Amino acid sequence: MSGNQTPPMMPATQAPKKKGPKVMATLFVVGLTGFLAILLWVNWQKPRVQPETLSPALTAIIQDMPGSSDAMIYVGMKDIRQSRFWKEAIPDSLKKAPFLTTGKKLDDLMNQNGIVLSEDLDTLLISFQRSGRKQQNYIGMAWGPFVRKAPAARLQAASIRSEEIGGHRAYEIDSTLWVCPMGPEKMAIASSSAMMGDFLRPSGHFLERDSVSAAMIRKTVYKSHLWFTLASPQWTSGALQSITSKNRDVKSVGNLDRLQQIAMSIRFDDGLKGQSEWVYKDKRAAFFASSFLWGTIELSKTAGTRTSEAAKTFLNYLKVHQNLESVIITADLPPTAFKKTVKGN
Repeated sequence: MSGNQTPPMMPATQAPKKKGPKVMATLFVVGLTGFLAILLWVNWQKPRVQPETLSPALTAIIQDMPGSSDAMIYVGMKDIRQSRFWKEAIPDSLKKAPFLTTGKKLDDLMNQNGIVLSEDLDTLLISFQRSGRKQQNYIGMAWGPFVRKAPAARLQAASIRSEEIGGHRAYEIDSTLWVCPMGPEKMAIASSSAMMGDFLRPSGHFLERDSVSAAMIRKTVYKSHLWFTLASPQWTSGALQSITSKNRDVKSVGNLDRLQQIAMSIRFDDGLKGQSEWVYKDKRAAFFASSFLWGTIELSKTAGTRTSEAAKTFLNYLKVHQNLESVIITADLPPTAFKKTVKGN
């Protein structure tokens, strides 16, 4: 190599590109998109199933109820008995089983007069009210042929005392039960003569006076078979505490401590259709509750869990979603699912 030759050029090495800023930007965009999607979902009002309307006769009874309601339950046994599910899926042994807890005196009265509630009760509507820390008042109406099986003479013989209230003769069966026949197949029931009097001599309209209960009744989708409402946060909390008292893990699921009201309804057709709505203090609480419930259900369905096969079959037909301040749980069980559940039990 001569002294005046230029040495060959070495290829320049490029500095490694820094990927950190791009990765961070990508993560920021993804995170922001996810946050906005969640924000949109939480505040987006989803479509609702159009609820059935209350019958005029039932509306009139509810309107005459005194005070406000902590809880209300409706059972349309006549319509339930006419469903295919009742006729074909319910065992005969369960059809005659008592579905209400009654006192000894009322049990004796029904037994003496051959009254079987599952057969002789057509419709039942009861509203419960808390009075003080422990006392529970109630007022309601029952329809059915059982009224004809308990005429005035037998009610008088079985009662502690009787009283004329609002133009009707009422009977005290025990310290927490008054009954008042209102016709051949219609009977008012109450926890006290005072409650019976307020019902038979109504003042104002319940659905206008108790706006919370009215809203919860509107949320019940299926109104002809079975529905109930828990309009009081205290009643809702108490009911859930009794359900979850033996399972500490369940208490943390679904933000149960922030739950305000519950509405639930079931329709008996070929199978069972049901919807339950849990109302929370705000949309955020409802979103986290729906996420917890959905995750719990999905986890329980996976293989290797302790969940029984019967329970997994049932969970497959449950759907959970959040709609503003509410968590809505729906179920649509065909007869085949019910039979599998029964066999699994």
